[in-house]
Amino acid sequence: MKQLNCDLLVIGGGPGGYSAAFRAADLGLRVIIADERPNLGGVCLNVGCIPSKTYLHQAALLREIDHAKSAGIVFGKPKIDRSALRAHKNGVVGRLVDGLAGLAAARNVAIVEGRARFATANTVHVKLAEDEAEIRFSSCIVAVGSIPVRLPDLPDDPRVLDSSSALELPAQKGRLLIIGGGVIGLEMATIYSALGMEVDVVELSPDLMPGTDRDLLKTWERENLPFLRSVMLATRVTQATAGNSAIRVTFEGKNAPDDARDYEFLLCAAGRTSNALHVSAEAAGLMLDDRGLVPVDVQMRTNVPHIFAIGDVVEGPMLAHKAVHQGHVAAEVIAGEAKGEPDHARAAFDARVIPSVAYTCPEIAWAGTTEAEARETGRKVTITKFPWSASGRALANGCEHGFTKLIFDKEDGVLIGGAIVGPSAGDMIGEIVLAVEMGASMADIALTIHPHPTLGETIGLAAEVGLETCTDLPPIRSRRERG
Repeated sequence: MKQLNCDLLVIGGGPGGYSAAFRAADLGLRVIIADERPNLGGVCLNVGCIPSKTYLHQAALLREIDHAKSAGIVFGKPKIDRSALRAHKNGVVGRLVDGLAGLAAARNVAIVEGRARFATANTVHVKLAEDEAEIRFSSCIVAVGSIPVRLPDLPDDPRVLDSSSALELPAQKGRLLIIGGGVIGLEMATIYSALGMEVDVVELSPDLMPGTDRDLLKTWERENLPFLRSVMLATRVTQATAGNSAIRVTFEGKNAPDDARDYEFLLCAAGRTSNALHVSAEAAGLMLDDRGLVPVDVQMRTNVPHIFAIGDVVEGPMLAHKAVHQGHVAAEVIAGEAKGEPDHARAAFDARVIPSVAYTCPEIAWAGTTEAEARETGRKVTITKFPWSASGRALANGCEHGFTKLIFDKEDGVLIGGAIVGPSAGDMIGEIVLAVEMGASMADIALTIHPHPTLGETIGLAAEVGLETCTDLPPIRSRRERG
């Protein structure tokens, strides 16, 4: 068995894992990353965030081509070369993978390819292609991410896809059923409907994107329902039977069709589950909860003091940007303790908000307290909105359906949340996140000069609405009289 030693072992080379490893190396530690994938980047880079956003950009372009007709620009019917589209996606991924390999080499971060399992609290065994390695470490970060949930009643058939296999675009034509109306399911619906598939979505909850404010979803529905064959809410799949030419599916629930439906492909987007169950945590004495998550403190430390956990294996949304920040915290704590640097050793993950984005057409982005959460908890809030129908840039861009919403605590007037629906919502939500983190008031945001004409200025205008100083809408008295 090959023997390796390091100051820090990072199990998992996704965004959180490689960010933690690079940060620790920058702080002077000897670092090894163990990952069963041949490339760094994890699910997000290789078969998740980046590939899907590559396709979503093209889907938005197809929507723009269709919209251009109203502005007097008429294109011919687009011809979609799926092989070229896949090659483009692979090229984007390849450039980023090569970049990460170079960043790892520049820091002397060693990469061991293979599946890692704890043997003791200070060693892991990594199954290599033709051998096995034992890695001894002083500290360890568990960053093994998550995998798609596989519903047990679905047939074992190559036509049943998950969010990773779907990105190879195996579906050519015909009907696609997406099981799950959350963010991943609706992003896939955006991609496949743009590519010409007839798409149905079935969701067990009474709403799409459960937990998202209803006004955001109404805008999404107005723009997207015409592109989907059907959306079945409060409905579930009861049986799926694979036949030679199709998969026959039966449903039950509030919006279930009377008869079974045939689909060329099924895409299961019913959520993700922690991979921490697969690292032999018990051998290290590492505690897991009943969901397979690893309990940690604000420094990402587990019940085993020298073992840390980050990203999808700990509580909170399964998002790459959360994992990256947690990885930096864990690396700084470990390096600070090892090097006797108190400032780094005191690092902690204390984010007030973690933004979420659905990269659909239009995008939906939100952060902090939602309107629904405020209502459920009885928190008194002031909600201000600016409709993009009053934005010159939105009208010029053909996206007047969007809006920007800010949520302030009613007692102290501090921003506690916000949301944007429309193109580039994900790019703009960062300002709202920063404002929440900095404890910005309504006046702070309204008096910040935003460039005109931009979609971003709608954030400042939404705050002006709350202050009753907005001159881009009818006078406040007139609005009150109307409603």
